[in-house]
Amino acid sequence: MDGSRLRGLPPRATAVLGAAVLLAGCGWGDHGGAGRAESDTAAHRSSSASVPAHSRAAPRGSGERPEGYGRTVAAVLPSVVQITTGDTLGSGVVYDHRGHIVTNAHVVGDADTFEVTLATGRGSHPAKLVASYPAQDLAVIRLDSVPRGLKPAAFADSSKVEVGQIVLAMGSPLGLSSSVTQGIVSAVGRTVDAGSAEDGTGTGAPMSDLVQTSAPINPGNSGGALVNLDDQVIGVPTLAARDPDLGDAAAGIGFAIPSSTVTHIADQIIRNGEVTSSGKAALGITARTVLGDDYEPSGVAVVSVSDDGPAAGAGIATGDIITAVDGTPITSMTSLSRALADHEPGDSATVTYERDGRSRTARVTLGEL
Repeated sequence: MDGSRLRGLPPRATAVLGAAVLLAGCGWGDHGGAGRAESDTAAHRSSSASVPAHSRAAPRGSGERPEGYGRTVAAVLPSVVQITTGDTLGSGVVYDHRGHIVTNAHVVGDADTFEVTLATGRGSHPAKLVASYPAQDLAVIRLDSVPRGLKPAAFADSSKVEVGQIVLAMGSPLGLSSSVTQGIVSAVGRTVDAGSAEDGTGTGAPMSDLVQTSAPINPGNSGGALVNLDDQVIGVPTLAARDPDLGDAAAGIGFAIPSSTVTHIADQIIRNGEVTSSGKAALGITARTVLGDDYEPSGVAVVSVSDDGPAAGAGIATGDIITAVDGTPITSMTSLSRALADHEPGDSATVTYERDGRSRTARVTLGEL
């Protein structure tokens, strides 16, 4: 979060703020995975919200239900499922009539088979992994057979999401299936550090362009739906926050992957069995963190440079040590990933690097990861 470091938490914990963020994930476990190919794309999505959800006034009076809440729950909750892998629990959203379900990569973990419980609760249905994309914490699974009445969700154009609009979070927090919580969109375009790959609490890379919400996000909500009052999914919950000093959950600070990112990644997985266009900026290098004389991270050493890639075109070579991007100090792979997360493919960035003990700069037109 702006000016702070967010980090993944163990799956049984609640999420963390200021210095840490938890994958709100599976109720009881985390993993990682990859899978087989399927084809076709989803055709059910709605491209935009014609009426801003926050413009609907709630009726006044004690005990009255805000207009639209009940209708939205009835319209969207049947599309939100519970996903079980052994003793691991998470949520998912029905993506199309062919039985594809989108969820978080940390929900599916290393597994390739799952049990899916629909909101109707009429028994569980076996499903298999299509593919997982941990870089964006997204995955697609597919039901072995499509049950009658399966209802895909409608996905909004998340570029139209506005701060202050009312949203509902739907999923299975702490194993309580078909639960609904309410809040607002607190911010958009957030970049947070999602933990470290080494300790198993996150992807090891920053996640960008997230939707921040005050709707309570708890373990088990991961992979579910953040919904506007136009009955559309605006995001897939992935992280929640905790106070790093107190170690307690930070109330009202959760994060969701925006719906436009979800559909961009899910469509590729369904069509190709893998992600071929990430939408994330890259330098076209492989690299590693280097330590200074004090044994603290002090830069990123270029291990190799892609032929005809952005870095190569700007004159950056193997052995160079990147120390800044657009004036922001780069001390580690994490800080480099975070700096690049603020850019899109095609953007220009000024990269400062050292070669033979001398500092140099290069203007780089960024490519795609």
